[in-house]
Amino acid sequence: MNAAKRLEIFRRLRAQNPQPRGELEYRSPFELLIAVVLSAQATDRSVNLATAKLFPIANTPQALLALGEAGLIPYIKTIGLYRTKARNIIALCRQLLGEHGGAVPPDHAALVKLAGVGRKTANVVLNVAFGQPTIAVDTHIFRVANRTGLAPGKTPDEVERKLVKFTPAEFVHDAHHWLILHGRYVCIARKPKCPECVIVDCCEYRRKTPPESQAAPAASRAAKRHRG
Repeated sequence: MNAAKRLEIFRRLRAQNPQPRGELEYRSPFELLIAVVLSAQATDRSVNLATAKLFPIANTPQALLALGEAGLIPYIKTIGLYRTKARNIIALCRQLLGEHGGAVPPDHAALVKLAGVGRKTANVVLNVAFGQPTIAVDTHIFRVANRTGLAPGKTPDEVERKLVKFTPAEFVHDAHHWLILHGRYVCIARKPKCPECVIVDCCEYRRKTPPESQAAPAASRAAKRHRG
């Protein structure tokens, strides 16, 4: 994909959503960090439901450490891998207090040393909480980058490197949000919603979903109701 096409893709995504934001709910860098750790292999909705009950009780490293692993589990047991996440969260709280004075460090190397924090989580926190020009690559962004031809790669790290390298500077800060939302709601895994996609003519995906393919299920349901 050439630079002109990439530029047009981001221009359209920005025009559609000028001020994008993630769907996790948080009020501080620490709350964001905890929410992102909980979101691994879980939906943002399930995390928001859990943290809506957890954060009023404990939303600082000190409070969560006092709550303890056993006390934390009841708040997050509806989320996948909750036992492992509870263990990691208590450990990272201990690390934050012991090594960073209880503050979330605005540094990638420091973040990935925290329990349960990988490269993707660190990039989300740096981008969203501290405004750094990072691009976290999750399954949605990995799919969109490869499918559209925006930044094809065999691994999330390769896709990340290409996105950071080729995304025009003015769009880097918000690229993560635009691409994840596009992958979550339009460029979905099984049948991308190409007929309603704002970048369809810029996309290099060869097997685009034709308009009639999405209209067919609705027409079929209408026919069944008519026969009934």
